[in-house]
Parts: sequence; structure tokens; C-alpha cells
Amino acid sequence: MANRLVTQSAKDSDDDIIALCNASASWSPRPTAGAITDIELGLHTYFTQGPGGTKTLLRVVNGTSAKYLRTDSDSTERNNLNDLPDC
Repeated sequence: MANRLVTQSAKDSDDDIIALCNASASWSPRPTAGAITDIELGLHTYFTQGPGGTKTLLRVVNGTSAKYLRTDSDSTERNNLNDLPDC
């Protein structure tokens, strides 16, 4: 299992996350559906890095119409997927 640092996210016209990115990683970009599968099967973990290098794991959430990814709530928004730069 690899821990994958997410530094950017791709968003569609509704601001839904459609891919996770890290320009320096060979796995990037990873479509959201693939990342969800990776997490659910325990193949990889994905995380963002906040102030001071703190890691925030991405979690799979069962939405009303589909599964999606989000970071756990913490004291900063700089590690939220929607707030990451576009890739």
C-alpha cells in the first residue's frame, strides 16, 4: 500500500472533484472513481498536507446519489479538496 500525497484536484463545472493530482507523482492524475476503489480495497491511502506538515486522510463518503471523497474536518481549510489548486 502506498500513501499518496494529493496537492491538487480537478473539478468539473459543478465544482465536483473528478481527479486527484500531484505533479511529481507517477500515479497522477487519478480519477476520483479509481481513488475511491483504491481506498475501499485498501490498495492506497490518499492525503493532503496542511500547515506544519500535518496529514489529513481522504475518506469515502456515501452520498445520496454517488460516493465521493472528502477530507476529515480539522482546523484549516487549506487541505480541503475544493480549496486545492486545479490540476
